[in-house]
Amino acid sequence: MTRTAIFVGSFDPFTIGHDDIVRRALALVDHLVIGVGINEHKHYDRPAEERLRTIQQLYDDEPRITVKAFSDLTIDFARREGAQFVIKGVRSVKDYEYEREQADINQLLSGLETILLCARPQLACISSSMVRELFHFGMDTDQYLPKKP
Repeated sequence: MTRTAIFVGSFDPFTIGHDDIVRRALALVDHLVIGVGINEHKHYDRPAEERLRTIQQLYDDEPRITVKAFSDLTIDFARREGAQFVIKGVRSVKDYEYEREQADINQLLSGLETILLCARPQLACISSSMVRELFHFGMDTDQYLPKKP
């Protein structure tokens, strides 16, 4: 049986922290679907097409990764993709509490299991919102964005 997981988020932008979680998740699963969330009630700095394209270009040489957009519940996306797991990264206790609640409801509604990967200490302070804030104030954010190896 192929072990498939989804890794979902808005990824606005996709950071080196996200990239680290993706690469570590590949050691646990056979196939990873990166789900770029689209929520009509949420404001994004980058359009969905740009977020998708950026992530796809990063992993176009990795056949075990697929990148797709989704706009429904995580459990519905997981079901469509045949995923048995959700991969989530946690940087802090605050992240853990939120992700645990999400994991609990996903488990309750569908039986979907969640795998929480703790951020590496040197990456724990990096978030998409932090990168957006730095960019807004004219700071160079390249060091926080992954580059194709």
